[in-house]
Amino acid sequence: MGIVTGAYTSVAMLIFLLSSAVVLALVFLLRRRPLGQSIAIAATMFLVGATLAARQRDELTARHMTVRQWQLEQKTPDASTRLGRSRLFFLKQRDRLLSHYQRQGVEGEAYAIVAAMALGDRSALDKDLRQTYNVSGAAHVLALSGMHIGIIYVLLSLLMSGRRRRIVTQVVLVVAIWGFVFLVGMPVSAVRAATMLSLYALLSLGYREKMSINALAFTALVILMVSPFTLFDIGFQMSYMAVLSILVWMPVLERWPSPSFLQRHRLVRWVWGLTAVSIAAQAGVAPLVAFYFGRVSTYFLLTNFLVLPAVTLILWIALATLFIAALSPVLTAVVVGLNTGLSIISRLPGSSIEGLHPTLLQVLLVYVLLLCIYWIISLVPSRQR
Repeated sequence: MGIVTGAYTSVAMLIFLLSSAVVLALVFLLRRRPLGQSIAIAATMFLVGATLAARQRDELTARHMTVRQWQLEQKTPDASTRLGRSRLFFLKQRDRLLSHYQRQGVEGEAYAIVAAMALGDRSALDKDLRQTYNVSGAAHVLALSGMHIGIIYVLLSLLMSGRRRRIVTQVVLVVAIWGFVFLVGMPVSAVRAATMLSLYALLSLGYREKMSINALAFTALVILMVSPFTLFDIGFQMSYMAVLSILVWMPVLERWPSPSFLQRHRLVRWVWGLTAVSIAAQAGVAPLVAFYFGRVSTYFLLTNFLVLPAVTLILWIALATLFIAALSPVLTAVVVGLNTGLSIISRLPGSSIEGLHPTLLQVLLVYVLLLCIYWIISLVPSRQR
């Protein structure tokens, strides 16, 4: 709310209000009033966001740019800056890897999918292929995101699982992840995922709860303090709503069936875990998908059961293919199988509900309804046996 307010308020007024809020927060902190502390800190953070957003708005105004133009600019490296030159250097290395895949015999739609999933280059995707992934509800796998970064993190973790020095291992993993993010040109979604994963690795060193709502909020705070207008990025909104929804809903969904039953049946536990994660994530992003794209995919559960194992295989085999050329036919076969499965799902009757155009108020009311459903379900006692 602070960032939205800052987009329409002068910097001078916000700085004055921010100074007043800081003084008020210090007074309540010294007097040890919990309610007053919470209100003062919330007001301070609100005004910090508003002030930073107002400053960035003034910078864009001075450059005669809209928020949309600024978002597009972030995707294009600026050769006049050191960071931009670094991005251009790594993009050239990415092009070499893409050429390597083509020399290994990965061509056509298989190459387009591998380039998008493994290295973040979506230029080879044609209209029909994009439509298949959009209708089936698998479009998110074509953009490098938390899922892709997480799969790579797990793979590297398995390769280094025998190491005793946990600090060194986590540092190497984080450096490797950020090296990959640079290699693919530092897209916003990959930077966002790497930031969250870096915090996850840091928390794992202290044996704390690795990912919680507080940790998620902290990563969002860091990203928005650096660039407040990232809040208006569709990918940012959907990524954080998906993770937030998973963190909120999973503790409730994991209570059915009972833990003892899941421990006795590993296959059921895997199926239910994937189902619960899919439902939780869909609850968080479906209203936004309807608002921005005017559609909702109805077979998202079926799609996720196909996509998650396939994407994991594609990323792992794509990495191995860089060193073992004989794996390129296997990689192509997995991609073709995924595309065929998604094509079948996209042609099923009622695979996508089209023509949805909810207003912002309606989207907010849907989230309020979901919160009410969550509250009602949380009141139901869980099955212990």
